[in-house]
Amino acid sequence: MRILFLERGGIWRYGLPDGLRDLGHEVRISGPVIRSSIISQIQDWKPDLLLYVGWGYDHTPAKQLLIRTLATEYGIPLIYWSTEDPNFTEVFTIPLIERMKPDYVFTISAKTVQTFRIMGYASDYMDFAFHPNVHHRVSPVQKYKADIAVVANAYPDVLKRYPRHYRRKAIDILIKPLLKAGYRIHFYGRNWHLMKPYLGRSLPARSIKKPIAYKNANQVYSSAKIMLGLQNYRDMATQRTYEIVGSGGFLLTCSTSGVRKLLKSGRDAALSSSPQETLRLVRHYLANPKEREQARKNGRLAIERHSYTERARSMLEALKKHGIIKEQA
Repeated sequence: MRILFLERGGIWRYGLPDGLRDLGHEVRISGPVIRSSIISQIQDWKPDLLLYVGWGYDHTPAKQLLIRTLATEYGIPLIYWSTEDPNFTEVFTIPLIERMKPDYVFTISAKTVQTFRIMGYASDYMDFAFHPNVHHRVSPVQKYKADIAVVANAYPDVLKRYPRHYRRKAIDILIKPLLKAGYRIHFYGRNWHLMKPYLGRSLPARSIKKPIAYKNANQVYSSAKIMLGLQNYRDMATQRTYEIVGSGGFLLTCSTSGVRKLLKSGRDAALSSSPQETLRLVRHYLANPKEREQARKNGRLAIERHSYTERARSMLEALKKHGIIKEQA
């Protein structure tokens, strides 16, 4: 089966496309969604499936309507994987699917599936995962070595707009106590220089690093002794939870129900419920490298089944069951 990802080549060119290729399918990344380019690829390559993911540069209303028009004109099933639920379901996802009218909607939020079904859209849950093509351990890289590191954008605008967002709680649990205690943290991502209102202090310039390319982030995960993983929801795990652990990094994150479904505290990762516990865990694991090493290895084994190959398999089974693709696809 030929699958065209309507994606200009950012992070979504990795992971799920790799998983689909593992299952024997041909996958092409479209590049920027421009009418002439997409028509040319559809006519020349004749894809069996169009797949649209997340929220990015090519997710404008005009391009969404264009994609729907072309999917209808050429009779190709259109699948959308929603990665911004549930916080942005009302403001982003619902307007998108009402414009695009996908043939099937997958979402990272299990509780949002029913919302889409009530609206009349076939829908299923499909969470993030990892793929060893990009999420694997490498030898530590000198410039990325650190006791503690964070790979994440800061999103001060989101924190301001949504004051009850769990990410604020995660910052309070994981980052603020370490900064107050004098630990140096390396921050890789955008807008950390704007985070004084949420951190209670300005970050020193030497702690703020340039954003790192998605395909190179595993070098940080493999080089820092402790990776802090911010969570966005209590009942879900973030994309980087899978990616850090899948890359063989040692993860310190919040002890939420979503994380505990994946990882056991003290065996697979360090899970904290309070600022005080974060300080205790950091002191312990920095002083006990053998325990840290064993936990990161255990963590990688614990999420083995959460690969994009398995996500791709489940996705295609759902599409077959719904009659969108044929059984032999």
